[in-house]
Amino acid sequence: MKYRKEIMTTAGTLGCAVAIGFFMQNSQPLPEAAALQGMSLANADAAVLDVQEIILTSADYTDDFITPTAEEAVTLAAAQEIVPPMPSELPSVQSVSVTPAPLMRDATQPTLAQEPACEIIANARAVAAAMVNLTLDASCLPGEGLTVHHSGLVFNQATDASGSFDIIVPAMAQEAVFIFAFGNGEGAVAQTNVEELSDYDRVALQWKGDTGFELHAREYGSDYGAQGHVWSGAPRDVTTAITGAGGFITRLGDLDVPDGFRAEIYTFPTGTAQIAGEVDLSVEAEVASNNCGLEIEAKTLQTHSGFEITSRDLTLSVPDCDAAGNFLVLNNLLEDLKVALN
Repeated sequence: MKYRKEIMTTAGTLGCAVAIGFFMQNSQPLPEAAALQGMSLANADAAVLDVQEIILTSADYTDDFITPTAEEAVTLAAAQEIVPPMPSELPSVQSVSVTPAPLMRDATQPTLAQEPACEIIANARAVAAAMVNLTLDASCLPGEGLTVHHSGLVFNQATDASGSFDIIVPAMAQEAVFIFAFGNGEGAVAQTNVEELSDYDRVALQWKGDTGFELHAREYGSDYGAQGHVWSGAPRDVTTAITGAGGFITRLGDLDVPDGFRAEIYTFPTGTAQIAGEVDLSVEAEVASNNCGLEIEAKTLQTHSGFEITSRDLTLSVPDCDAAGNFLVLNNLLEDLKVALN
């Protein structure tokens, strides 16, 4: 990714959005448009384009249903009359020994309880830095996609050839509940207590498909490309947060699941930070061939010490393809982090 040398504010307007139907807690509306004038469009060479009608708006994921038509009337034709043969016409019959066949079960009769078609075992275990180790074993569902729900966070995952997966996920709530839902209606639930979350702040950005969204954190006034610039291109790892040196980015969502839900979560150790200051947060999207001229949707979740989750939804109109290579920057969509030493 090219680093920006300069960011200019465009004339686009930003409005509220209250839509996408995920599981979420304590949703709050977007601030007024005047408070969200943080949209910028720039590239590494500081080329600025005047982009109109970049707005936030509500949107729902809906499915189109086809209304079934009434069945046509069916006319039954009368059967041809069957005339029994005369006794003299019947063939002679010899005595035959017949072994009775097993009785067939009447399809209308209830059956005895059977073992489940598929046993799914899910576990959640709290680990360092308020993360959770999620494991799932569904041997009868190898290579299958599923959706994971957790406190408003949604992402898609897929089982391996043995029907399992083992991943690390940031907890968004101290009483962390995870719901696993397969497309065939099968599923499982796992939960765990994450006491360490009281020492961390978390911000999540989630979207569907390949839309080009990115979450950026610039710690203590760092510029793009500096050591304190944390994003998917420089995510760091959990060790940085454990030592109180800074935050890190976690990416969720299996890229092998077509048009799946994906997410990026930034974690900062506010309870054990070594330096006081601020962390600037922004949502960005590069204008590229896969999103130019389209409307793309995303959702943000933000929690302070795991006590409350606020969420915001947005729909963003991407400029036409002649603006490819530039970046859309939303500076005021997220609440910047204030870091104070304890």
